[in-house]
Amino acid sequence: MQEFIIASGLSAIATGIGAIPAILFRHTTHHGKDVLLAFSAGMMMAASTFELIPESLNLGGYEAAIIGIFLGMLTLTLLEQNIPHEHIERGNVSSGRTIHMVDRKALLIIIAITLHNIPEGLSVGVSYNSGVEGLGLLIALAIGVQNAPEGFIIAFFLIEQGVKKTHAFLIAFTTGLMEWAAAFIGYWLTAFASQLVPIGLAFAAGSMLYIVYKELIPESHGDGYALSATYSFTGGLLLMVAMTWFF
Repeated sequence: MQEFIIASGLSAIATGIGAIPAILFRHTTHHGKDVLLAFSAGMMMAASTFELIPESLNLGGYEAAIIGIFLGMLTLTLLEQNIPHEHIERGNVSSGRTIHMVDRKALLIIIAITLHNIPEGLSVGVSYNSGVEGLGLLIALAIGVQNAPEGFIIAFFLIEQGVKKTHAFLIAFTTGLMEWAAAFIGYWLTAFASQLVPIGLAFAAGSMLYIVYKELIPESHGDGYALSATYSFTGGLLLMVAMTWFF
């Protein structure tokens, strides 16, 4: 339990840690952002494909894995369709707009990132209570690595829109805390209903795959650096495979 609290907490606050460079530096390159996003996508892809799905199959069989994966994808699809939000770095608010509009856009960004963080937190909680040695730590690490560049992008984008640096950091940090809360929910749900573990693992995999293919990969290819992003994605995937093999 102690390892779960520490690892899930560090994974969650990685969003706030990632926001720190955006506060210290005035500018970043689209190339660097795309490489970071693609690397994170590769790690999450490997964690889903080589850890979560196989463990779901081992514990609950084919049916549990299929149900969980589609439930995870369907949940995020319904959330995106029914809760208005905007994707990271889609559109700009011109300097002539009012502060009210900037605040509204900031709110939409918070909602968007929270949508991502809730299933990611659930993934950590379910993985830690699955009974599979080392799985929880591996998933927490993969999601934490993804959270850092995400926090950087959130803070950088908000600062560009005129939000104060301290407020931008707090927003990024708060979205990470939402993920930590979701991790506890996932942990306790599987503790009281152990039969949910196989479906929960597959649900986590489906949610992560949705985020990878729907959000991270398109975002990393959106600025003309698709080749660098592709190699970075492969590097992230291979790193997670190596970690799975050795640890």
